[in-house]
Amino acid sequence: QVQLVESGGGLVQAGGSLRLSCAFSGRTFSGYTMGWFRPAPGKEREFLATVRWSGSRTDYTDSVKGRFTISRDNAKNTVILQMNSLKPEDTAVYYCAASRSVDTEVAHTRYDYWGQGTQVTVSS
Repeated sequence: QVQLVESGGGLVQAGGSLRLSCAFSGRTFSGYTMGWFRPAPGKEREFLATVRWSGSRTDYTDSVKGRFTISRDNAKNTVILQMNSLKPEDTAVYYCAASRSVDTEVAHTRYDYWGQGTQVTVSS
């Protein structure tokens, strides 16, 4: 069974940065595409970023392009979300997810495993 544990959330001022980590265990990490999501009004889970199992491709939602960077270290079974230029509207619980898909995935329904989330609060 895959387990995902997020860390790195916290309180930061607008314009600041946070680095979220997600530790993966239970299966072979390199066999999974990874993604980051957060809740949003009218959406169960808002897609933020995804990275292919090999790390060779990434995709982002428009609202975070140029501010957030997703990366993975298959040797350490970890996926990272580097968040810069944070805004108050980025305040949310951030979830890491794993998909058995071979390519990047933007739909939350394509993900098979989810972490418990880490709170990010951006003050104005």
